[in-house]
Amino acid sequence: MARIAGVNIPTQKRVPIALTYIHGIGHTQANKICEKVGIPTERRVNDLTEDEVVRIREVIDNEYTVEGDLRRVHAMQIKRLMDLGCYRGLRHRKGLPVRGQMTQTNARTRKGPAKAIAGKKKR
Repeated sequence: MARIAGVNIPTQKRVPIALTYIHGIGHTQANKICEKVGIPTERRVNDLTEDEVVRIREVIDNEYTVEGDLRRVHAMQIKRLMDLGCYRGLRHRKGLPVRGQMTQTNARTRKGPAKAIAGKKKR
C-alpha cells in the first residue's frame, strides 16, 4: 500500500484515480503529476516501483499544497473573513449560505434540520 502525503492510496486503482484520494489533488493535477513523473496513466498503484512512488511523493511535496496544510489555509481564510466582520464572515459565523443562495425554503445543509416554531397553529 503506497502512502503519499499522509494518505494510504488504494492499490487496485489506476494511479491518476488513486492520487485524487489526496485532499487538494483533482483529476487534472493527478494527470499532470503522472505526466511529470513519466508514469503511464493506465498503470495501477500496485504495479509501481518504490522509486516511482518516491518520485510522485517528491513532486507532490515540492509543488502542491495538500492535506493538512491546505485545510489549515482554508480555515485561516474563513477565520480572517469572520474577524473582519464582512458580510461573508457574518454568514459563516451564523452558519448560513455564503454565496447568495436563498434561505427561505432551502439551505438545509447549512442551517441544519428544521426547528418547530412554538405557538404556530395549523388551520
